[in-house]
Amino acid sequence: QAQIVESGGGLVQPGGSLKLSCVASEEIFRGYVVHWYRQAPGKQRELVASIETVTAYYADSVKGRVSGSRDNAKNTVWLEMRNLRPEDTAVYYCNTQQRASRGEWGQGTQVTVSS
Repeated sequence: QAQIVESGGGLVQPGGSLKLSCVASEEIFRGYVVHWYRQAPGKQRELVASIETVTAYYADSVKGRVSGSRDNAKNTVWLEMRNLRPEDTAVYYCNTQQRASRGEWGQGTQVTVSS
């Protein structure tokens, strides 16, 4: 079973930046949209970004502050986040819709925005 590992999270001050990485153990991203989700304490998981081969779509809450990219040859997807706000604090996950529907998730990476 393919594994996904998210990394790059951490503690940053408001206004700071982070670049999250999502690496798959096998070639499972090619041909699929890869989504970034986040889940804050006590809240449901929400979709943050959808990264296609050429284009990307972003939730209104992060639009203008995040940029997604991918390299299928490296089985890697990135999410670059700027001007971070306390409300961006959450565990961030990446996944395909297909894996998500089967309940297959990585461990996520914690992003904490606090002064």
